[in-house]
Amino acid sequence: MKLSRIAAAVTISALAPAVFLSSPAFAVGEESGAPSTPTAPTAPDQPTAVQPPAEQPPAAQTPAEQPGDTQAEQDRKTILAIIADPMASQYMKEAGLKAIADGPAAMRKFIETDQHVIRRDDYRVLITRLATDAGPDLMEGIKQIMRSDATLEELRHFYEVTQHELRDSDNRVDIARLVNGAGPNLKEGAKKALKGTPADRIEFLKTGQHQLRDQDNRVEIAQIIDGGGPELVKAGLAALNGTPADRAEFLKTGQHEARAKDKKAQEDKEKEKEKPTPTPTPTPTTPGTTPGTGSNTGNTDVTPQGGNGGHLATTGAGESGWIAGGAGTAVVAGAGLLLAARMRRAGSAR
Repeated sequence: MKLSRIAAAVTISALAPAVFLSSPAFAVGEESGAPSTPTAPTAPDQPTAVQPPAEQPPAAQTPAEQPGDTQAEQDRKTILAIIADPMASQYMKEAGLKAIADGPAAMRKFIETDQHVIRRDDYRVLITRLATDAGPDLMEGIKQIMRSDATLEELRHFYEVTQHELRDSDNRVDIARLVNGAGPNLKEGAKKALKGTPADRIEFLKTGQHQLRDQDNRVEIAQIIDGGGPELVKAGLAALNGTPADRAEFLKTGQHEARAKDKKAQEDKEKEKEKPTPTPTPTPTTPGTTPGTGSNTGNTDVTPQGGNGGHLATTGAGESGWIAGGAGTAVVAGAGLLLAARMRRAGSAR
């Protein structure tokens, strides 16, 4: 019976330091850098191992049980492991190094109390930073947990689990809003993202929605410039050959500016057609010309027979009437003279 108790004491002595040193070290991301997911808290420190009786043969030794390895040395190694973790905050590192410098009592206090208080504060800092790009649901969750006297475990659960659930809820709302008024490609992509995983929704909001919206913009621009005016076609083609931002700008303002230019050009063209044809200025006439002929037709006076004028100027279309009238008068006069001569001859014959 005595031998069994001694063997048990030896076993406890061999295992206790190993269990203590295998407890996980906790740290939080650097306060000056991007927040990182904290690890689980360390387990409570273990009691000092019971040494076996001097008369018993020594048990198999572990690295933590090398001769001269005191409790203070074990605490120092534990603190160094905590602050060496890449996720340890700067404040955690500074507090750990100070505890080592201050001696065994300070190291004990750091392991048992200080590290947990620092870890709780680190979580609160990380959760506060989430508000930078938080949606309504996540923002409300942050406010609630920061108002409460949340425990370390509650803070850790919020940061590692709850925040992602609330963020996905906000993402669902944002995607649902995109469906209203969206083009066919964007609408189809949004529906697929809503049916997918939280990672699918994050990717859709980050890049997918922009690519699909640009595809819809290309189709819409091609339809707008089909049969459009010169300025509209010119601006639309430039947008199609440009960047996604150029296409979005064309649909927002560019198309309306181009339409206004085409409208003004058409109005100017119509005004030009409505202008009256200018009336030619009449040519001033001089004596001997006929008004309205547009040119000087020369002298149209008829010189009586026997006069000095032996010829009749007959240039111009308006002189034909004068010629015809003069000839008729001559015929009538000649006939009258002939009739008078006949009558005189007849009177003489009687």
